[in-house]
Parts: sequence; C-alpha cells; structure tokens
Amino acid sequence: MQVSDRAVNNVASIKNLKGFDENHPPDPKLIDSCVHCGFCLSTCPSYRVLGKEMDSPRGRIYLMDAINEGRIALNTVTIEHFDSCLGCLACVSTCPSGVQYDKLISATRHQVERNYNRSLPDKLVRQLIFSLFPNPDLLRILLFPLLVYQKLGLSKLLQATGLIKAISPRLAAIESILPEITLKSFQDNLPDVIPAKGEKRYRVGVILGCVQRLFFSPVNEATVRVLTANGCEVVIPKSQGCCAALPEHQGQTEQAQALARQMIDSFADTNVDFIIINAAGCGHTLKEYGHILAGDQEYAEKAKAFSAKVKDAQEFLVNVGLTAKLSPLADKHLTLVNQDPCHLLHGQKISVQPRQLLRKIPGVNLREPIDGALCCGSAGIYNMLQPEVAEELGKQKVQNLLNTGADLIASANPGCTLQISKYSTGQNISVMHPMELLDYSLRGEKLKL
Repeated sequence: MQVSDRAVNNVASIKNLKGFDENHPPDPKLIDSCVHCGFCLSTCPSYRVLGKEMDSPRGRIYLMDAINEGRIALNTVTIEHFDSCLGCLACVSTCPSGVQYDKLISATRHQVERNYNRSLPDKLVRQLIFSLFPNPDLLRILLFPLLVYQKLGLSKLLQATGLIKAISPRLAAIESILPEITLKSFQDNLPDVIPAKGEKRYRVGVILGCVQRLFFSPVNEATVRVLTANGCEVVIPKSQGCCAALPEHQGQTEQAQALARQMIDSFADTNVDFIIINAAGCGHTLKEYGHILAGDQEYAEKAKAFSAKVKDAQEFLVNVGLTAKLSPLADKHLTLVNQDPCHLLHGQKISVQPRQLLRKIPGVNLREPIDGALCCGSAGIYNMLQPEVAEELGKQKVQNLLNTGADLIASANPGCTLQISKYSTGQNISVMHPMELLDYSLRGEKLKL
C-alpha cells in the first residue's frame, strides 16, 4: 500500500511541532484518569469568568494530552490556557474520579517555562516578580523607597490618573496590592530561640515567609507568642529564605529547587519536633518538598523528612491542644467570617481546624460565606499576571464575605489578605490572621472595630 506524499508531509509536520520535552511531561496515566465528566467546571474560577472549555481543568487536560501526542503545539495559543489556571486546586477536591490535576498542571508549567519563548514584556514582568518576591533581603532594601513613595502620595496620584495602568496593567496590578509600609516593616524583632512559657511541651521551628516577614510581621510575632504561650520553645533559623512557593507554582524549576534546599539546610541541626508555617500557600509547597526534590539524590530523603515535620499553625494547635486561657475579643459578641485560602482548603485539606480554633475564643460567632471554596483571585502571583480575571474573582469573593454581615474577616494567607483588603476598601471591615486573633485573646486585649 502506497503512502501519499501529502500524508508523509503531514506526519513530518506533526513530528516537527514544538511540544513537551522528555523531562517529566504530564503523565499520560494521570491524563487518562480524567473521564471528562465536567464536575470540575462549576468549581473552576477561570472557567466561571472566561467561560471557555479550554480554560477549565477538563479542557487543559485535553490540551496536555494533545501536546503529549504531538497533535498540537506548545505555542502562544495553548499556553494562554495554562496561564489562565489559578492553581487553586478546587477541581482536585471536586473530581469524583480522583484526577491529580495538581500534578498535571505543575508538570505542564515547568514544561512551558523550559520550552516556550515568552514575549519580552512578559519575560520582564516575570523576571521582576521572581527576582523580588522570593528574595526578602532584596525586598527589604526596597522598603524605604516604597515608604517614601506612599508617604508622598504618589501611589494615590498614579492610581487616580490611571497612568500606570495605561503603561502596563500588570504593573498597575502589582502597585495596587502593595500593603502600607510602616516602621514595623523594617524591624526584625524575633530572636533565634524563644523559650516556652511554663512547661515546655514541644520544640518547634517557625518559617517567617517572604511577604509575610516584611509586610505582615505582626502575624509572625503573634504566631510566636501563641506558640510559646502554649508550651512551645520556638526556633527561628536566620539562614532560612523563601519557601519556593512562587517559583514552583510558575514552573521556575531551578530556582524552586535551590530555595527548597536552602530551607532544608537552615533547619538541619535545629532538632525541632515540628516546623510551623502560618501562610497557606507556603505550607502547601513546604509539604511538597519530597516531590520537588524527588530527582535529587542528595536531598530526596531529606526533603521527605522535612515535609513530614511541616504543620500549618492552626493544624498544629488543634492537634496538640491549647493550654493557655482565652479571653473575649470585644465587649459584645463578635461575628467573624473565615476565608478559606485555596492552598489550605484544597491543597492541604485543612478547613475544620481554623474554625475549631476561632470558636474557642469566648464570644465569637462564626458565619459561613456563600461559595466559600471559590478562589479570591490572588493565587500567588496570579493577580499580577492575570489582573482582569483576578479582579472579577476578588470582587465576587469580597461581596460574598460582606454578605455574611460579619464584623471582621479572618484569613490565613498574605496573598488572600492583600486581595481581599484591596476589594473591601471603604467597607469598614478589617482582615486579620487567625493567629492574630488568638494572640489578642491570649493577651486579654480587645479589638478596635
């Protein structure tokens, strides 16, 4: 049987399509576990906003399969659908077939960064983000010019004129979520070792984070006070850096692995029982070190051992129990609404523990928002790279939280806090970390609402 020249050319052109390389492409077995039932569609935030099949988990899995088989290329058209994914993992929680979409999208993003040549503006914005945010030392240097920038009113002026947005919507998105810089942002008040109050029950390490340690340092201080008040000796290695969440979620393989190794080394000789993290996105990545460094002969076992010790602060406190007395946060009943960060709820499967802790505070009434499992649109750096979709999701999330009639919003992730604060401006409602609320309660201080 003869094969036509056209058929040969078609086969050749398929073989020449730029696709995934052989270094851990999306696993065909995981792809085949998707039965295309569509349960993921209603829970996928990007699909809700964009309304396109290819911007849903099911659609992206179709694309992964087609690229694996050489039927379509890894190009501008296909990668925009992978970029539109928030990585919120709501589909993982929803899928009745147990599809491991988290592993599929992670593998795909690492492939994209290796095999797709992004435009120069895209490269520059991403380089700016990956140079700054995972580098707390460099970020600290920029605090003073940012403080001057805010105090002179330049931020409000540029936002009012829309000049930054006209130049670059992405830069405008980055500028708009900058938290207020205060003198506390320059301080590093936590020593290497803080003794337990009363009887020592555990020796725990605390990870400070990057954005958390600079822009939300009171959260770290509150976390340490809560831990020590409940019988924990706290160890804070000064050599720790970034947890690797941002680069790992965006496919920056080498940077993520280097940061993970640094974090493991910083806790190597501390002899801690547990390693505590109070930021949901960081916690999810820290628990994935075994996967991130699976191919590293020197660090593979170290990574597994490290991750086995990692506990979210709320998860840990519920497991070991509170020993310190809690006091009311207000002179009347206080109504709270707890916002579930995606990487806590879907990534770490932690939802009950935060509520259990908040209910232990006397006088607290807890309310649940409609659509509470829907992403707020922060998603690491998503609100900087995909500002239009993030804005729609942020507005929806804040409205659902406000509709509960709560006096205050509790949120256990700095990115979520920034996103929610941005879209609740003028609504006379504060966003606080659950550890801050526990700290106030332990110290017997009342909130100023």
